[in-house]
Amino acid sequence: MLETFKSLADPSRLRLIAILLRGEFTVQELTRIMGMGQSRVSRHLKILTEAGVLDVKRQGTWGYYRISESNRFFCAIRPVFEREMESLPERLQDLAAVAAILEERRRRSQEFFDRHARQWDDLARTLLPLPEYHSRLLEQVPEGGVVLEVGSGTGGLLAGLAARASKVIGVDHSPAMLAEARQRLANCQAGGIELRLGEMTHLPLPDAAADCVVANMVLHHAADPQAVLAEISRVLAPGGSLLLADLARHEREAAREQLADQWLGFDEAELTEWLKATGFGEIVCERIEGASGQEAVLVVRGRWA
Repeated sequence: MLETFKSLADPSRLRLIAILLRGEFTVQELTRIMGMGQSRVSRHLKILTEAGVLDVKRQGTWGYYRISESNRFFCAIRPVFEREMESLPERLQDLAAVAAILEERRRRSQEFFDRHARQWDDLARTLLPLPEYHSRLLEQVPEGGVVLEVGSGTGGLLAGLAARASKVIGVDHSPAMLAEARQRLANCQAGGIELRLGEMTHLPLPDAAADCVVANMVLHHAADPQAVLAEISRVLAPGGSLLLADLARHEREAAREQLADQWLGFDEAELTEWLKATGFGEIVCERIEGASGQEAVLVVRGRWA
């Protein structure tokens, strides 16, 4: 308790905690948000980490700082602490800077997919065990009802989803990807499918509009994965299911530049923790290994309360 109080007793460290309550950020991003030198920000982060208030999630050569769940005393005072943080003098400018960083992450992803829409299918076949995990994903889609695919891309799953659902809505933030999906659907003459332009943190659907949401290889591109899961829960009807397929944790640093990946995959425990925190239950996670040169895939199922 004493170490926690000591670590909190500084205005800059209070700002850092208030920022990290909004998400996970690197030292470089925190430096930009706070308008401070890197050595100063790193020193404050070191004090907070040693006190157990923060921890670091390593992603290749990058480290993302986040609020720790292991400091029981800080977890106990966190609700009151979080409310008081809103009165910090720099709060509005810090929130604006956080929003700018998240928008930069989002824009980088969209620009990548707009540029590479036509090559995406070939790239995915090279890097992922597509037949194995696609079939596992599709067989878990409940029959009937409305299915939403978040990040539908070039539409590789849409026809398969339509075979099980009464209606399918595909949402993607890339106009070029949606154009490829429309061409694919026209060629296969699949019906009952509607495509919409939209962001995964602001889905173009009303509350409780979907019986099942499929998120296929999108979460590792998300600026804020937990915000995406919260938005998915908003559009799911009570008792609806989430089917998520994403990269298992890897260390292929080149993926950041080659594929505009924000995160180098995820751990099973991390995804399970996020889903539970969002309100999902009955969570089941399955790992599907890829062939030589391919990444392993996690297929996760959860039910919305």
